[in-house]
Amino acid sequence: MSTNKESNSLNTRAVYDITKFTHVDYPDHLACIVWLSGCNMRCDYCYNKDIVFAKEGSHTFMDVLEFLKTRVCLLEAVVLSGGEATMHDLEEFCFAIKALGYKIKLDTNGTDFAQVKKLIELDLLDFVALDYKAPKEKFTQITHSNKYEEFSKTLDFLIEKNIDFEARTTLHSDLLNSDDINSIIKDLKQRGYKNNYYIQIFQETEINIANLKAPTSTFDKSLLLDELNIIWR
Repeated sequence: MSTNKESNSLNTRAVYDITKFTHVDYPDHLACIVWLSGCNMRCDYCYNKDIVFAKEGSHTFMDVLEFLKTRVCLLEAVVLSGGEATMHDLEEFCFAIKALGYKIKLDTNGTDFAQVKKLIELDLLDFVALDYKAPKEKFTQITHSNKYEEFSKTLDFLIEKNIDFEARTTLHSDLLNSDDINSIIKDLKQRGYKNNYYIQIFQETEINIANLKAPTSTFDKSLLLDELNIIWR
């Protein structure tokens, strides 16, 4: 039986929205996406502006669990995204998701090293997508935060644990150039990263934090190092 503290945790109104079905957000799995409110970064290109600035969500963790009970055997996995999911205490929620038989993927900027480490050591995460926002010298400029060292610890830990995970970067060529991406590639390679490196092309939308438009700078893919397998999205 849950304690009052645990019950209160699951009744936290932290979930901004639920995407009830996706076949692209968790590789090779049918999943739903749980969008958690709030973020500790303010990346200029971020298109989840409403989620980032939300003070609370429209749904509780318990609401999500009730939904997941109706999708057992129909969905295989749950993607925890945001905003930044690790701004919320995810342990009890993840245990409850696992109890229903789902895999869990975490989308994260990696700045809560302690929580990511704990969730992995408790065997609650099956896949992690880690946002490598920018090389160290541009990290604060891109994210409007001073959290590179926290991100760096998480990256090293994921590589050391050899968990299923991917590193990915959103590319707006007015913000990051080929030298910046090569710096990321060299850093990943030096740390021992051997998985695919995903580069997501900025898509112009009506809503992003800095109201960015399509980039005016041309990005020359031929200048990139071939030290990692790059997949463009």
